[in-house]
Amino acid sequence: MGDIGMGEILVILVVGLILFGPNKIPEFARSCGRAVNMFKKGLREGLEDESVKKAPAETETKTS
Repeated sequence: MGDIGMGEILVILVVGLILFGPNKIPEFARSCGRAVNMFKKGLREGLEDESVKKAPAETETKTS
Protein backbone atom coordinates (compact mmCIF):
# COMPACT_ATOMS: atom_id res chain seq x y z
CA MET A 1 0.00 0.00 0.00
CA GLY A 2 1.34 3.43 -0.90
CA ASP A 3 3.68 2.28 -3.66
CA ILE A 4 3.14 4.33 -6.81
CA GLY A 5 4.72 2.89 -9.90
CA MET A 6 5.69 4.49 -13.17
CA GLY A 7 2.39 3.47 -14.79
CA GLU A 8 0.30 5.21 -12.14
CA ILE A 9 2.38 8.38 -12.39
CA LEU A 10 1.96 8.37 -16.17
CA VAL A 11 -1.83 7.99 -15.85
CA ILE A 12 -1.99 10.87 -13.35
CA LEU A 13 0.05 13.10 -15.67
CA VAL A 14 -2.13 12.28 -18.69
CA VAL A 15 -5.34 12.96 -16.74
CA GLY A 16 -3.90 16.26 -15.49
CA LEU A 17 -2.95 17.23 -19.03
CA ILE A 18 -6.45 16.45 -20.26
CA LEU A 19 -8.19 18.29 -17.41
CA PHE A 20 -6.05 21.43 -17.27
CA GLY A 21 -4.62 21.66 -20.76
CA PRO A 22 -1.03 22.32 -21.77
CA ASN A 23 -1.25 26.08 -21.06
CA LYS A 24 -2.38 25.81 -17.43
CA ILE A 25 0.14 23.23 -16.24
CA PRO A 26 3.22 25.55 -16.30
CA GLU A 27 1.16 28.25 -14.57
CA PHE A 28 0.09 25.75 -11.91
CA ALA A 29 3.69 24.58 -11.44
CA ARG A 30 4.89 28.19 -11.02
CA SER A 31 2.24 28.91 -8.41
CA CYS A 32 3.16 25.72 -6.53
CA GLY A 33 6.81 26.74 -6.59
CA ARG A 34 5.97 30.20 -5.25
CA ALA A 35 3.86 28.65 -2.49
CA VAL A 36 6.70 26.34 -1.46
CA ASN A 37 9.16 29.25 -1.44
CA MET A 38 6.80 31.37 0.67
CA PHE A 39 6.37 28.47 3.10
CA LYS A 40 10.13 28.01 3.42
CA LYS A 41 10.64 31.75 3.92
CA GLY A 42 7.98 31.85 6.62
CA LEU A 43 9.50 28.84 8.31
CA ARG A 44 12.96 30.44 8.31
CA GLU A 45 11.57 33.71 9.67
CA GLY A 46 9.70 31.84 12.39
CA LEU A 47 12.84 29.99 13.42
CA GLU A 48 14.84 33.24 13.44
CA ASP A 49 12.19 34.96 15.58
CA GLU A 50 12.18 32.04 17.98
CA SER A 51 15.97 32.07 18.32
CA VAL A 52 15.93 35.84 18.95
CA LYS A 53 13.34 35.38 21.70
CA LYS A 54 15.40 32.63 23.35
CA ALA A 55 18.76 34.43 23.11
CA PRO A 56 18.00 37.30 25.57
CA ALA A 57 16.53 34.86 28.09
CA GLU A 58 19.67 32.73 27.97
CA THR A 59 21.98 35.71 28.49
CA GLU A 60 19.88 36.93 31.46
CA THR A 61 20.20 33.61 33.26
CA LYS A 62 23.95 33.43 32.64
CA THR A 63 24.60 36.89 34.10
CA SER A 64 22.59 36.21 37.27
